[in-house]
Amino acid sequence: MHNEALIPYLLLLGDSALVQGQRLCEWCGHAPAIEEELALMNVGLDLVGQARNWLEYAAELLDDGRDGDALAFRREERAYRNLLLVEQPNGDYAVTMTKQFLYDAWHLAVLQGLAGSSDERIAGIAAKALKEVTYHLRRSSEWVQRLGGGTAESRQRILAAIASLWRFTVELTAGSDNEVQLAKAGIAADPGAVGAAWLKQVSETFASVELPLPKAASHFYLDGRKGLHTEHLGLLLAEMQFLPRAYPDATW
Repeated sequence: MHNEALIPYLLLLGDSALVQGQRLCEWCGHAPAIEEELALMNVGLDLVGQARNWLEYAAELLDDGRDGDALAFRREERAYRNLLLVEQPNGDYAVTMTKQFLYDAWHLAVLQGLAGSSDERIAGIAAKALKEVTYHLRRSSEWVQRLGGGTAESRQRILAAIASLWRFTVELTAGSDNEVQLAKAGIAADPGAVGAAWLKQVSETFASVELPLPKAASHFYLDGRKGLHTEHLGLLLAEMQFLPRAYPDATW
């Protein structure tokens, strides 16, 4: 029974990390400075590695002949369970770093909960990822402070980024019934605790540079956990999946 509930949860974790990693890698050759390009690629590779761990576990539980690579590259858009936030386009650097920060704050809180999971494999993956995501959050929060407390131009841009992304944060503060049940079983992170930790982190970071905290986002008709995505995911997958689909039997 737990496996049926666990698979979509693993897909949520793996797909979100994979899609966010893909978005960051889109900056390759386009970042504003060489140091930023290296940092973005490192964070993106961290997330892709984490995604592999979650998707391989999901593939084992599915036991239908697919492996982690097949889950990453051979599913249609509606089969993905990633957060809506991460599939949004990079935009300018303020959008990219605001999106990264909002995701990192959620990601760290989730991993902190999962590090104590009764599922030893989940706990192990989370413990390893915690070290990486702690750095991710430190870096992205510093960028929010730098942009919010910088020039009039940088502040205007991050305010615009927050306004454009905030509606997607509704998924970061409330989990599904499935996640609540897994949390009660000691397997998943408690969605209520994750939402509270996320809000605390975001509130404190925004307050440090006097960025206004928007009111809580409301649910709307899209839901990444149910495979109901924005138009941006399909375009991202078309690029990400092109080679594996064009050459399905290729080996490296």
